Amino acid sequence: MKKTRLEFEYSYDFQLLGIISAAKGYKLAWEINRKVELQLARQPDLQVADKKNNNQGYAHFMHWSESLVVRLFRNKPAEAEAQTGRMVPEFPHYDYIIMVQSDDETKSNRLQELLRTIPSVELVAFIPLAALKSKDNFIF
Repeated sequence: MKKTRLEFEYSYDFQLLGIISAAKGYKLAWEINRKVELQLARQPDLQVADKKNNNQGYAHFMHWSESLVVRLFRNKPAEAEAQTGRMVPEFPHYDYIIMVQSDDETKSNRLQELLRTIPSVELVAFIPLAALKSKDNFIF
């Protein structure tokens, strides 16, 4: 019997920023809210299945408006779970990942500039999606 295979391509209409910071997630979200004038609010942990089908939860904060969606993820799993995986395993040195969905690219550039002025943020850098194998973790 002949098998038919369904193949589809996702549209990756977001940008990712990597952040190195020793701050706790809620403190970083608070600092971002004050500096960037967002309203990041805590969401239920995002569950991501790894290659062995183990679900790992990642802390997740989100700001939503009609023209901008910003999500802040911790790159390491929640404290109570095994510390083996990363949300973006290609960049294990980043403590947090910011996902920006906007029609205007200048908003993510401006966000990056403002994040650099936060005292607890040591480094902010764009993560290239083309070379990222784990970009499917951000499709929900």
